[in-house]
Amino acid sequence: MGQETVYRLLSTIEKGLDKKVYQELHWEGSFEDYLKLVAENPRIARNSFQRVYDMILSYGFEEYAENRETRIRYHFFKDPMSGGRDSIFGLEESLMRFVNALKSAAHGYGTERRIVLLHGPVGSSKSTIVRLLKKGLETYSRTKEGAIYSFAWQNASNLELWEDCPMHEEPLRLVPQEVRENLLREINKSLEGTYEIHVVGELCPSCRRNFTDWMRSCRGDWREVMRHIRVKRLILSEKDRVGIGTFQPKDEKNQDSTELTGDINYRKIAEFGSDSDPRAFNFDGEFNVANRGMIEFIEVLKLDVAFLYDLLGASQEHSIKPKKFAQTDIDELIVGHTNEPEYKRLQSNDLMEAFRDRTLKIDIPYNLKLDNEIKIYQRDYNPERVRGKHIAPHTLEIAAMWAVLTRLEEPKKANLTLMQKLKLYNGKTLPGYTEDNIKELREEARREGMEGISPRYIQDKISNALVKVDEGGCVNPFMVLNELEEGLSHHSLISSEEQKKRYKELLADIKSEYEDIVKNEVQRAICADEDAISRVFGNYIDNVKAYTQKQKVKNRYTGQDEEPDERLMRSIEEKIDISESRKEDFRREIMNYIGALAVEGKKFHYKSNERLQKALELKLFEDQKDTIKLSSLVSGVVDKDTQEKIDIVKSRLTKSYGYCHTCSADVLSFVASIFARGSSKD
Repeated sequence: MGQETVYRLLSTIEKGLDKKVYQELHWEGSFEDYLKLVAENPRIARNSFQRVYDMILSYGFEEYAENRETRIRYHFFKDPMSGGRDSIFGLEESLMRFVNALKSAAHGYGTERRIVLLHGPVGSSKSTIVRLLKKGLETYSRTKEGAIYSFAWQNASNLELWEDCPMHEEPLRLVPQEVRENLLREINKSLEGTYEIHVVGELCPSCRRNFTDWMRSCRGDWREVMRHIRVKRLILSEKDRVGIGTFQPKDEKNQDSTELTGDINYRKIAEFGSDSDPRAFNFDGEFNVANRGMIEFIEVLKLDVAFLYDLLGASQEHSIKPKKFAQTDIDELIVGHTNEPEYKRLQSNDLMEAFRDRTLKIDIPYNLKLDNEIKIYQRDYNPERVRGKHIAPHTLEIAAMWAVLTRLEEPKKANLTLMQKLKLYNGKTLPGYTEDNIKELREEARREGMEGISPRYIQDKISNALVKVDEGGCVNPFMVLNELEEGLSHHSLISSEEQKKRYKELLADIKSEYEDIVKNEVQRAICADEDAISRVFGNYIDNVKAYTQKQKVKNRYTGQDEEPDERLMRSIEEKIDISESRKEDFRREIMNYIGALAVEGKKFHYKSNERLQKALELKLFEDQKDTIKLSSLVSGVVDKDTQEKIDIVKSRLTKSYGYCHTCSADVLSFVASIFARGSSKD
C-alpha cells in the first residue's frame, strides 16, 4: 500500500470526525458559566424523570383512534436511534401507560417515588423497552436539548489535579439549601413548559467532605469555594458506567448489597486512617453510577430480600445507605422487569407488602394485532437477512397468525370463532360487529396476551426452516408449520398435554385458513382483469339498487327496461354463502353502506366491502377457470395451450404477489389439488 493511499485513508477518517462536536460534548467552564447556561435554558437542571420524559417526546408522536378511543403512538419506540433495530411493534396501550407514568413523575405527582415494574410473559419486549430507554438517554445526552452537566473539585494538595464527583451530581446542589429555593424561583420564571425545576437533596459524602474542606480553607466564602469547581458536560453511557446502571441477580453466595451502594476500599484505609472517610470508599455501586439517569433491574423479583430493602429507600425517599455513611440522595429512574410466575409469588408473599406498595406495575403483553406481529418477523427475516434464499408469501403471516391465536381467549359469543376474533382485532369488518362490540370483546378478556406462544419460539422455527433449505431454495408456509408442530412436543414452557393439543388444533385451523388465502390469491391471478371485475360489480350494484327500490333496470344493449337480474345477483351471492332467506338483508346492507359513504363524500368501490370483493372474484374465477384447466397440473398432462396460460398465471403471481419461480409452481399445484379433491369451501 503506497503512502498516497495511506494519506487518502487518513483523510477519509478525518472527514468523518468533527472536532467542534467533540469540543461541545466535552465543554468545561466555571460555576458562573454554568449559571449562564441554566439562565438561558433552565431545562439543563431537570431531574432524571423529566429528562427521560422529554427525551421520548423529542422524537414526536401521533394520535390515532382505535375502537372509539384516542391513543398515542410515540415515535421513540420505533428506535430511530439505530434504524429500527429494536423497534416495538404494537403495544401502544402499554407504552402510553408507561409514558403517562413518566409524565406524572416529571410533574412530581407521586409516581417518581415508585419502582416502574414491567410485567409480562417471556419475549414480550420488556427488555427491549428498557434497552431503548438506555440507548435513548445515551443519544439524548449528546444533543443540545439533552445536555447534562456535572462538576469536578480541585485537589487541595495538588492544584493541577481535578477530582470528578463520583455520582455525577447536578452542579446546583452546590448551592446551600437555605438559598437554593430563591435561586430556583428565579430560574423557573423564565421556564416555558408544564413542569418546574426542583433541585432536591444534598451532596454525596465525597463532595460534602470536599465542600466542607474548601469552605474551611476559604473562611466561609462560598463564591471563593466555587473558584475551585469546574463544571463539565456529562455524556451518559452504560459502557462507561455513567448515568446508566444495570443489576442482575446472581448466586446468593457471590453477591451482596454493596454491589448496589458501593463498598469500602480497604487499601486506602491505611492512607486516610478511617473506613468512614469518603476518600476510602468506592462510590461505584449500581445506584451510584446510575445517578442522573436510570437503573435497570433484570428479573427484579428474583432479588434477595436484602437488596429489596435498598430498593424501598431508593424509590420512596430517593436515597441509599452506603456502608459507614449517612443516607445519600440519588436522582434516577428505577425500572425493573419480571415475568408472570415471579409476580404471582410476590402477590402471595405477605412479607413483600412494602415492596408491592412502592411498585407501579405496567403490563407488557404479547401482540394481539396480526399486522404488528408480522412486522416483528419481517424485520428479522427481510431479503437482506436471508440473502440467497426466498421466503414464500404468507409464510411469516401464517406463523404470526398462529402465534396470535394462541394468545387469544375463546370468545364468549357463540357465533364468533377465534379466527374471526383475530380478524376483528386486526381491523377487519364482520357483519353485525361494530367498534363498540370489539371494545367489549377486549374488555371481557382482560388477560389476553399474557399467555401463549412467544415470538422467540416462532423465530427459532423459522430459522430452522431456513437452515434446512439449500442456497437459492425457498421456504414455504408448510415447512414452518411443520417445524412449529414438531417443536411443541419438547417446548420448555408447555407442560400441559391439554395445552399442546389446543395449539395443534389451532395449527389445523391455520392450515385451513392458508388454503383459503392461496385459493383466493390464485383466483385473483387467474382473473386478474380489473376491468372485468369492475364491469361485473357495476352490473351487480345496478341490479341490487333496482331490486331494493322496486325499480327496473335499463338493458345497456337494447335500451329496454327489464326486471332486476335475479340469476346474476344469486350467482354472486352464493359464492359467499348468502342463503335465499338472507339475500334481501345482504342487499339492503350493501345499499345502506353505499348511502353511508355517500354522506361522507366517499365513493363505493368493490374493494370497499371485503365479502363482496371475494364474491366478485369467485364469480369471475368460476367463469374463467375452465379455460386454465388447473386439474391438468394434478394429472401431469399439460398441453401447450394450457401451459402458456399457466405460465401467464405464474408470472402474475411472481410480479404482483411476491412469489418466486419455485413457490409459484408449488402454490399452483397445491391449489389445483384442493380443487381436484373437491375440498373447496367455496
